[in-house]
Amino acid sequence: MLDLTYESPKAKTIAGAKADWELVIGLEVHAQVSSNAKLFSGASTKFGAEPNSNVAFVDAAMPGMLPVINEYCIEQTVRTGLGLKAEINLRSAFDRKNYFYPDLPQGYQISQLYHPIVGEGEVLVELGNGMARLVRVERIHMEQDAGKSIHDMDPNMSFVDLNRTGVALMEIVSRPDMRSPEEAAAFVTKLRQILRYLGTCDGNMQNGNMRADVNVSICQPGQYEKYQETQDFSHLGTRCEIKNMNSMRFIQQAIEVEARRQISIVENGGKVVQETRLYDPDKGETRSMRSKEEAHDYRYFPDPDLLPLEIEQAWVDDIAASLPELPDAKKARFIGDFGLSDYDASVLTADVDSAAYYEAVAQGRDGKLAANWVINELFGRLKKEDHDITTSPVSPTQLGGIVDLITSGDISGKIAKDLFEIVYTTGGDPAEIVETRGMKQVTDTGAIEAAVDEIIAANPAQVEKAKANPKLAGWFVGQVMKATGGKANPKAVNQIVSRKLSL
Repeated sequence: MLDLTYESPKAKTIAGAKADWELVIGLEVHAQVSSNAKLFSGASTKFGAEPNSNVAFVDAAMPGMLPVINEYCIEQTVRTGLGLKAEINLRSAFDRKNYFYPDLPQGYQISQLYHPIVGEGEVLVELGNGMARLVRVERIHMEQDAGKSIHDMDPNMSFVDLNRTGVALMEIVSRPDMRSPEEAAAFVTKLRQILRYLGTCDGNMQNGNMRADVNVSICQPGQYEKYQETQDFSHLGTRCEIKNMNSMRFIQQAIEVEARRQISIVENGGKVVQETRLYDPDKGETRSMRSKEEAHDYRYFPDPDLLPLEIEQAWVDDIAASLPELPDAKKARFIGDFGLSDYDASVLTADVDSAAYYEAVAQGRDGKLAANWVINELFGRLKKEDHDITTSPVSPTQLGGIVDLITSGDISGKIAKDLFEIVYTTGGDPAEIVETRGMKQVTDTGAIEAAVDEIIAANPAQVEKAKANPKLAGWFVGQVMKATGGKANPKAVNQIVSRKLSL
């Protein structure tokens, strides 16, 4: 259920129109199941293989070849459903969706229409400033992917690569609960985060492993609330589907463009036609792909080669017991256990690898200090050099060692940054580097006091100014730090300077 500390945001009103219009958005997200083999064959799913090298006889629709369900793909889909707090249907069935595509050798797609494996669930999408949208998931059904047509290798011919044919997909269908482009992108981002935590989809949109079909419609203020009360779609405008969106930025742009197109049509006396469209980011427009087919247009019927799929509750319970800690729970724990702010906890739990890295650094240490070093120093440097946490040259043990040296007072914050640079570029144990390079902070108050006395004696005019204006005492602190090569304990320096100047 929705966390009561959050407030649901209002719908976005489209500016620049003759009247007030609101957006209604639903998504169908196709997520490739993380599995070494395809849904109905043992062929490899490895990305980037030579064209048509990952194709079994059943994928190529050779005569007499029968599909055999990959149990692991079923397990991964059930795991996804459980992660989305969804109902798991112990009995589901596969159907044939009949339509022609040149890269679909069977002439039909094996999918699930009438009896999906996963029922209703939900995703809490945080939008910042204490706002969140609870997006309902209508269903998750399984289906096989098609191949890929290639049109740019020859001016006269097209080629077909069947490597993706038969790869297992989870189609995650949301309710029309999103009310702005930003919410739609945030939903896909949160969904991808959950799937990566679960290990059921790698979410790599650039490889086509996760893509979204976006359904967009417009309505006047108050109509969506009537739909919510009655579940009557007639209160909403005619929707159009934008196919195969593979980036958060394009999802937002396409929704904005399509909404304005629909508003222009309606305000000029026309009617929006339900259809499937494509977004052209270069031209900043959507264009018609085909009229939107209804289910009967595909001539669905139960697949005669596959018996209904029946699973046991005990098996589902075993999968549920093995679920990892999911992002919302991990974020709440980081806030509670390590005293982090909501923002810092969100950054650190954005992906499972970053969360694991931070937790290794923070364990048994000051959680806030560890977060500052992971987020500001490490993440900042990794982003600058286009690396991610999995390729970090600084291990959690090394960064934890730097935090330990700061906590113990052996090094100052300034020295710590110099030490981080050494560890990042050359490696090594932080404690040994500090020892061998003489980087330890000077904590001997006698030595610090001698340095302060020397600076004061050499600058009598500055002393008078500091006594008249205590804020100028910082000049003496800076001079002492300079004289000691930045190794003096800043806190001790401030205390001694104040005492010597009687401030």
